[in-house]
Amino acid sequence: MHHALVSRARLALSGLALIAGLAVLQGSVATAQIPAFKSGVATVPLYVTVTDSDGRLVPGLTQRDFEVYDKGKKQELTLFRSDVTPFTATIMLDTSLSMALLTDLVKSAAEQFVMRMLPDDLARLGYFNDKIAFTSEFTNDRDALIRSLERMDFGNPTRLWDAVDFGLDALEPLDERRVVVVFTDGGDTDSRRSRGDVVERTRAAAIIVYAIGLDSELEVNGRRVRTSPDRGLRGLAEESGGGFFHLKERNELGPAFTRVVQELHTQYVLGFTPEVFDDKVHELEVKMTRRGLRARTRRSYIASAAPAQTR
Repeated sequence: MHHALVSRARLALSGLALIAGLAVLQGSVATAQIPAFKSGVATVPLYVTVTDSDGRLVPGLTQRDFEVYDKGKKQELTLFRSDVTPFTATIMLDTSLSMALLTDLVKSAAEQFVMRMLPDDLARLGYFNDKIAFTSEFTNDRDALIRSLERMDFGNPTRLWDAVDFGLDALEPLDERRVVVVFTDGGDTDSRRSRGDVVERTRAAAIIVYAIGLDSELEVNGRRVRTSPDRGLRGLAEESGGGFFHLKERNELGPAFTRVVQELHTQYVLGFTPEVFDDKVHELEVKMTRRGLRARTRRSYIASAAPAQTR
């Protein structure tokens, strides 16, 4: 994400902008919309978040506002959607030793995400420390998801990249818009998987990653020790088209989870058919034709002939 630090003021403004924007989004799909997929044609789906110069989400755009480039060459869009589309998410929460005193805060923040899910959205909650587990199945039952937070366990150390990989495992067989939301206050200390492993998986499967990191403080042997989120999270989130939120204050945690679900409900869906299928990594870029707007989406894809499915 282009803005790593999420301020409370910006989050508040984003929420106000969303209230007005959802009315437009839910009313209709833009008239420029093109039918989705032709049988047997591989389409590269792009989920695009658009913000203005103040970081506020921008609804109500049309296909003419977007240009997509594959390896620097402009592509013809074969898919455009501007309505609210459902998502399926795994939410992985850090419950390592440094988070022991912040349990209620983390649960409350995750609830902010769950409470704002729409009826067609699905989520599955999980936690990680030296162990990694889910507390729920995929469901749209918000009450059940919130109750499942009570089943989180604590431990040490922090298997951050393994936790992201675990979330990807659950999402990969599905064909909806798929998202991993991961929260941590520290770096990876004991994963078998590397950051590079999970970057490759998100690229190949077109899964979005949102990362929320909190600067924290804990006492170790009588000394106060500050922790910061793993620096690799920003690159992972930006490569996948999600966002990275580096928080300095605890009270920013709930608004950050809220912002994530707001972004998911205002993303545009674009698609194009590659000119070549060479099974190589292709760089992607989305440009806005309107001045002052910024698009964020995944930065690359693998040009495979296997058909994609997008909802």
